[in-house]
Amino acid sequence: MSTESIEPLIDVGRLSNWISERGLAAGPITNVTRLGGGSQNVILRIAQGGRDFVLRRPPACPRAESDETMRREARVLGALAHTDVPHPRLIAACSDEKTFGFAFYLMEPVVGFNALAGLPALHTHSRALRHRMGLALVDGAAALARVDYRAVGLEGFGKAEGYLERQVARWRTQLAGYTAHAGWPGEGSLPGLSALEEYLERHRPAPSKPGIIHGDYSIGNVMYRHDCAELAAIVDWELATIGDPLIDLGWILATWRTPGEVDIGVLRVEPFEGFPTAAELIERYAAQSERDLSSMDWYVVMACYKLAIILEGTFARAHAGRAAMAMGLKLHAAAIRLCERALQRIGRA
Repeated sequence: MSTESIEPLIDVGRLSNWISERGLAAGPITNVTRLGGGSQNVILRIAQGGRDFVLRRPPACPRAESDETMRREARVLGALAHTDVPHPRLIAACSDEKTFGFAFYLMEPVVGFNALAGLPALHTHSRALRHRMGLALVDGAAALARVDYRAVGLEGFGKAEGYLERQVARWRTQLAGYTAHAGWPGEGSLPGLSALEEYLERHRPAPSKPGIIHGDYSIGNVMYRHDCAELAAIVDWELATIGDPLIDLGWILATWRTPGEVDIGVLRVEPFEGFPTAAELIERYAAQSERDLSSMDWYVVMACYKLAIILEGTFARAHAGRAAMAMGLKLHAAAIRLCERALQRIGRA
């Protein structure tokens, strides 16, 4: 990708100067590549002075909170620097959107692969490696949950107190906000929302010890190493906050392919044979955590509800011309299936 074609996304000359002024690299920027991953934000790989960087910035059609999201992502990546949580290493961040027109940050490139894009031959031909991949996914969530967020400088990053109590109202408000997108057919196409909300309010568990939450933790948001089944990095931290870390385990289970449960049709890895069962994932987490997992059904339903609303946002934006309709329709279908899966879980299917 030429630097000219990337100019609408960032001023390459100014970026080169910004990097040079911080002593990170010298010379002109070359080899600009737009990377996949993340349905909203722009991710670019650049080279300057013999060093590679990955730049993450808001989407070309930003939302009101896009710059703050970049600042928060950079903050959490910086906080994780000396922990055992696999993550992209933060290099530098531009928090003032006035400099380039948006906030952004630079991170080290991750050497690894995303399982949704296809498994390498090594993993394709090994049931044992695929089984270990599933366990490694849980290990990453458990490692994140063990981090003392205060000790790593994330005090005030989120409101831990009352986190679970706020969730239904917070995401109900998010859904209501989609009415601003002309043409969106409304929440009526998502089945059983009232039943799910009633269940979530009535059966809400006592929260577990507060910790860092990734907020969108699934097999689609991790990179695996090429030479084994371990995680190379957890990516896409835009929903990270402080709260009940069991939300992340619930998210894994809500998006996991499980016989007898509605298949949500996205986040599919092939071949899936050999990956752990949902019960094995819970057992793996329990072996390295003292948290009470007796209410995991609630966390799974909460994850289905929240993710359905998030995915519906792309469908709503597509009606307003702010997202591709093909993607909007795909994610709307997944949102419906997530609601159906949650209703099945509470016996209301």
